[in-house]
Amino acid sequence: MRPTEDTYRHKGLRKKLVQGIQAKGITDERVLDAILEVPRHFFLDSAFDEVAYEDRAFPIGEGQTISQPYTVAYQSQLLEIKRFEKVLEIGTGSAYQAVVLAEMGVQVYTIERQKNLFEANKKFELLKKYPTIKFFYGDGYEGLPTYAPFDKVIITAAAPDIPQKLIDQLKIGGMMVIPVGAGDVQQMKRITKLDNGALKEEVFDRFSFVPMLGGKES
Repeated sequence: MRPTEDTYRHKGLRKKLVQGIQAKGITDERVLDAILEVPRHFFLDSAFDEVAYEDRAFPIGEGQTISQPYTVAYQSQLLEIKRFEKVLEIGTGSAYQAVVLAEMGVQVYTIERQKNLFEANKKFELLKKYPTIKFFYGDGYEGLPTYAPFDKVIITAAAPDIPQKLIDQLKIGGMMVIPVGAGDVQQMKRITKLDNGALKEEVFDRFSFVPMLGGKES
């Protein structure tokens, strides 16, 4: 059972969480405001209610996790979001990252390859409040060419290298934020597509994500 009540206690825990991620170096006010606004405990079973606002990842089934809030904030900050942008997200998972982005005023196109997670999100009441999120069941490596180009691309799983098809779906001047690496620990990278089509690559901190897999799981 998912919780449906957002109490003063939950709001207080969120405030404390935001102060914690601020102390770790997140400075983008719009990212912090979005995390303060989104009831993270709604994305977890009510059994997790006591720990939902700890700054760590939790399992959500199908071998996936709801990302650590600091990681969500870190990737969101690197994206340098502007209102009304089109953002492609690879790896919907719990939809927590998608909702944080929607709170920041963007249109989110998010792909999930696990059928069970995709179907579970269809029944998730909170998501009905976010008409700017469009959900797709498919292979993240393929992206969504029909809806391209995108202003930003965010990948919430560890890719062994940078997927060319997703670069192709990025606007000139657009940015991709992606954890790259085949081992247990990946390097967060930001790729900017320059006017001449060349790529500028910036390297940031190390993180640990579940692997980005191709195909679809029924």
